[in-house]
Amino acid sequence: MDKFIIRGGKKLKGTVTISGAKNAALALMPATLLASGKYQLDNTPELRDIATMSRLLQTMGVDIERRSHSLHLNTFRVNKFEAPYEHVKKMRASIYVLGPLIARYGYAKVSLPGGCAWGPRPVNLHIEAIRKLGAAVDIDQGYIIARAKRLKAAKLAFDVSSVGATGNALMAAVLAKGTTIIENAAMEPEIVALAQFLMKMGARIDGISTTRLEIEGVDALHPVDETMIPDRIETGTFLIAAAITGGTVKLERCKPNHCTALLAKLEEAGAVLQMGDTWIKIKAPRAVEPVDVTTAVYPGFPTDMQAQWIALMSIAKGSCMVTDSIYYDRFKHVPELVRLGADIELSKNVAVVKGVKKLAGAKVMSTDLRASASLILAGLVAEGKTEVLRVYHLDRGYESIEKKLQQLGADIRRVSGQEF
Repeated sequence: MDKFIIRGGKKLKGTVTISGAKNAALALMPATLLASGKYQLDNTPELRDIATMSRLLQTMGVDIERRSHSLHLNTFRVNKFEAPYEHVKKMRASIYVLGPLIARYGYAKVSLPGGCAWGPRPVNLHIEAIRKLGAAVDIDQGYIIARAKRLKAAKLAFDVSSVGATGNALMAAVLAKGTTIIENAAMEPEIVALAQFLMKMGARIDGISTTRLEIEGVDALHPVDETMIPDRIETGTFLIAAAITGGTVKLERCKPNHCTALLAKLEEAGAVLQMGDTWIKIKAPRAVEPVDVTTAVYPGFPTDMQAQWIALMSIAKGSCMVTDSIYYDRFKHVPELVRLGADIELSKNVAVVKGVKKLAGAKVMSTDLRASASLILAGLVAEGKTEVLRVYHLDRGYESIEKKLQQLGADIRRVSGQEF
């Protein structure tokens, strides 16, 4: 397995281009199952998770070709309606095939998902939504097995806002007979992107960007091309990279209006921000101010930025509290940050971070995607050498992160497993 070696202390300077959104691509790719034909998805990042989803769709008969950052999909030959464990165990987003398969083909056999090594992330919301839409659903030997001649409209009200369940229900409902209502729908930009993609395909959806979606089912959809929105979590990670190193960085091809909660917190921490419709320029604080954060569903502070925020707060001039109200046990990065010299006390889903004057390089272990990012960020400011192990987690969600950081002046390099 590869690792990163970082020598901290370099102020990041320059311009970085933000890649397409991983989580949008992982929703749009399965949506192509809803109509036979050829699709082109531009600005699709080259990531491990995208490759995993590609392999899964290929097992179903989808022809997929990547040309640089364009993904070309042909769904004419779909002939298998099963998502096997060997693929699904690698990535929770694989469950997104459930809705399109049952809606279009009347049958789906999908393994219960795997993915990140934290949190109870139940799939019951997905299953109940499909059941309410008229599918017969059984759980058998670790598989969700759903059958329906044609789905029928229903009123769905999620107990908690769920991006995955909203996406699956939305893809199922667009071909269901009648008008489906989804209450407490997720409003994340990735769900908006999915809904707009489905609309281009011929779906009828009202309430996009709100918590109430109204979907009038249609008899058939048609293939279209689409360009992926920018990745707001990569945007946030590079903003914090600039802030934690004392640098000045311009981020291009991003959407500031997707990051309003984080941008507000960065200004509270002392950062100076300038922005336009598709760019953000950040000048780091002279001294990082401590700022409390509580994660929330969009448009609140994203749980996917919690680990990175803790890394930044570890060098703040004071104490703060970081609370994760989405996933209570998403704190596996904390012991590793402590190895680098951070002063963090953890109680249930609250981290009390007491800023220290400096971090010191050490060998640390990645446990999941965003935790890995926090260790990279801490390594960029730590004195001496930091080694971040198991960086395959990072490759799931960040496209060539070390190359982008090198372009900004960071001293970071990837060492392959064969070299150590």
